[in-house]
Amino acid sequence: MSLHDDAVLVLKEYEDQPELRGLYLDHLAAHPDAMWKACAAGHLTASALVIDPGRERVLLTLHKKLGMWLQMGGHCEPGDRTLLRAALREAMEESGILDLWPLREEPVRLDRHPIPAPCHWHLDVQYAVLAPPGAVERISEESLDLRWFSYDEVAGVADGSVVRLLERTRAALPG
Repeated sequence: MSLHDDAVLVLKEYEDQPELRGLYLDHLAAHPDAMWKACAAGHLTASALVIDPGRERVLLTLHKKLGMWLQMGGHCEPGDRTLLRAALREAMEESGILDLWPLREEPVRLDRHPIPAPCHWHLDVQYAVLAPPGAVERISEESLDLRWFSYDEVAGVADGSVVRLLERTRAALPG
């Protein structure tokens, strides 16, 4: 199965955000290259919110190009076989934490946002992952900083998309 096929399957099974979900599926149907950065009409990306083992904080990156505190994530690559694996790869690369574990196999939410030309849109598929006990983060080349924030601090440093991702993640946490 191709990454494109996996994205279609994941989105067909995703039960939330029906209007946005439909937009993603229509985009995939219209653009065979929708998984790749080269798709100028917009492309799918995969991201993950990293949660600490105590489930009290999240790890955000100060994105080098955007100057904003964001969850880990980015573009899919040819070696990615699933959206979840793409999100995990991006989170491990950007956080320096290996052995991240998905909170669940399904996405937590979808977020479509405009980006500068030549492309027009990122259609982000967002997951939540747990860091293992004793995890030590390491700043990547894509980041100016990397920091753990308590749930209550996130709204003060991040934009609404990250806040909504955190809210959906917290609702999905067991217990």
